Amino acid sequence: MAAISSINANQAGAFAAAISTLSADDTITFDGSKKQLLVLTNTTGGSLTCTIDGDGGTTVAVPGLGAVSVAAGLAIAVPAGESRAVVLSTVRHYCQGVVHLLGAATLKAQLFNL
Repeated sequence: MAAISSINANQAGAFAAAISTLSADDTITFDGSKKQLLVLTNTTGGSLTCTIDGDGGTTVAVPGLGAVSVAAGLAIAVPAGESRAVVLSTVRHYCQGVVHLLGAATLKAQLFNL
């Protein structure tokens, strides 16, 4: 398990943007005070699914729906040769506590602080 470092994207011009290769379980640090963009890229020949799962998430009260479970995490399927991106604040209920990126060994990841 590795901690995926965030990339400061609040810079002028071109900047270095390291790419991390995920294992079966890696972690990221969610910072609710920043706009963070997680980019997942699949360079393999088959679809991979990455689950964003904060270990502090159980249920969340949603107006009009009541209690909704976030305990299983948010699964993001990334087809072969494609990328998917998510602004973490839009899925913040899945990012409570220590945030794990699970089940997507060999997937490439970048976490940008915008």
